[in-house]
Amino acid sequence: MPRYEYRCRACGDTFELSRPMAESSAPAACPEGHEDTVKLLSTVAVGGTASAPAAGSTGGSGGGCCGGGCCG
Repeated sequence: MPRYEYRCRACGDTFELSRPMAESSAPAACPEGHEDTVKLLSTVAVGGTASAPAAGSTGGSGGGCCGGGCCG
């Protein structure tokens, strides 16, 4: 069952709930009993993978046409 993270607007507490996907947008009360909560985006949902820069695009000397002295 998926876990969803919420933040309480009243006290600022963050908490997680396990619930079916069909109930993912249903209101959730915080552990302190406050009803004004908001569902947060998961780090998996907003995370990505970093990739290495393409060869020759690092801006360093050597390896690039203009950095390697081949321009004329």
